[in-house]
Amino acid sequence: MSRKEEQAGPGARDGRLWPLYTLETAVFLLSATLVGMLFRKIGFKETNVVLLYILAVFITSSLTRGYFWGILASVAATLTFNYFFTRPYHSLQFYDAGYMVTFAVMTVVAFVTSTLTSRKKENAERALEKERETQALYRLTSRLTEAKELSDAAETAVVIISDLLGCQAACLCYDEKGSPEKTFLQRTEEGTLVIKKLEGEEELKKRLGQLHTSFAVGPEFYDWPVYGGQGILGVVRIPAEKAAGFDDAQMVFLHSMLECVALAMDRILAVREQAASQQQMQQERYRGNLLRAISHDLRTPLSGIMGTSEMIMDMSCREDPRYELALGIHKDAVWLHGMVENILGLTRLQEGRMMIRRQEEAAEEIVGGAVARMAGRAPEHEIQVEAPEEVLMVPMDARLIMQVLINLLDNAVKHTDVTQEIRVTVKKDSRGENAVFTIADRGEGIAAEDLPNIFQTFYTSQIKPVDSRKGIGLGLTISESIVRQHGGRMEAHNRTDGPGAEFIFTLPLKTDTAEEKAVNDGKEQVNGTVS
Repeated sequence: MSRKEEQAGPGARDGRLWPLYTLETAVFLLSATLVGMLFRKIGFKETNVVLLYILAVFITSSLTRGYFWGILASVAATLTFNYFFTRPYHSLQFYDAGYMVTFAVMTVVAFVTSTLTSRKKENAERALEKERETQALYRLTSRLTEAKELSDAAETAVVIISDLLGCQAACLCYDEKGSPEKTFLQRTEEGTLVIKKLEGEEELKKRLGQLHTSFAVGPEFYDWPVYGGQGILGVVRIPAEKAAGFDDAQMVFLHSMLECVALAMDRILAVREQAASQQQMQQERYRGNLLRAISHDLRTPLSGIMGTSEMIMDMSCREDPRYELALGIHKDAVWLHGMVENILGLTRLQEGRMMIRRQEEAAEEIVGGAVARMAGRAPEHEIQVEAPEEVLMVPMDARLIMQVLINLLDNAVKHTDVTQEIRVTVKKDSRGENAVFTIADRGEGIAAEDLPNIFQTFYTSQIKPVDSRKGIGLGLTISESIVRQHGGRMEAHNRTDGPGAEFIFTLPLKTDTAEEKAVNDGKEQVNGTVS
């Protein structure tokens, strides 16, 4: 039997075999009759002839499909025995009433024999079919394991599904954005693979988006989506005229193959993401090493430039042009020194070497120290401070939190005119669980496009020109990370009482010092071992 006949439905297959089964039934009953006549001439008893007919029924059931032919052979055997071997011969009548029992027993025995034979044959065929399916799934899984790209998995799926289901299957892959590609792969009747252009992309996406069953019915294909961990990875397409005739067993088999394809595609994407992640980590490590090396080398000359410019300023009067030149050099050197410190802080943060050493500190003193530092950098700006009357003690790493305040104040100074307000506020929250620090300015505010990305590394405004403000997008990133490592959070938004922006961060007033000490001790031991 050909592969196409094997893949055809049982009804169509049995319909084509009816003439053969009819001929087989007639031949075996005729053979039993001829041999029975020979037995009668030899003098054998009629019970031996009955056994011949039961044997004919058994052979017929073994060589035919289904219960019908066994039952038909049982009835025909009884009638044939009555016609040829009971008196009056060549008639369906009989004189001896005892033949009624013979006929009944013969019919029952023949029926039971044919039923058992047919059932055994069906079980054998079912076991063989399961074995073929298992071998097919093993073959599919083995070949999918070797696939390195989604296109390889699609090609394997098309070839094996087409072979096993006797159709011209196709496979459409989805891209990284979750949209179907412009082309799909299909098997032709000649067994070759061709690339076809996808027609009706929007209609396909709509059908799959409104899917309530395992497949979507289209004018040309029935489409089975292949689902992965992140959504649809591809679509297996079966020609509509073929898919409409699939029975339940073929549907279950197809779903099993689709699960294998989905696992293979998920594995390929996971490997791809892992490779990209490793490459990104390596690039980040190289960049961190480069930044750290450059920053360390810049520290010494910057200190010399800052000291020399201060000496020139002290040795010159304010009306001297050299004072203005030295002041400009000093400001740029201070800015560059701050940037170097931020870069070093970023590399320590990314490598997990930034340790938090919390101690109870007065929040007003930390804010005052940061404001005093900014007064030296930008003496023309006036910074207002609002603090509670009672001393607010906050567990924090004073050096790091001062760095956060300086970064935020430096950002406010850059975006605020000297005549406008800059205000620092510190207070407890309404539940008394956190200290809330607010740095507000009266600058132009934060563009809506920048708000979601403002704390990302190396992010600078995409709205303003690149050279409109000094900065490379590190201060806010480091500040947010320091606050997060303290167990707090930071947010930024525009002011509601007028122009300007507000940066708000919180620090918890209670911490698990024992756990933190253990973590820091572990980091010190690791760093000591590495160094």
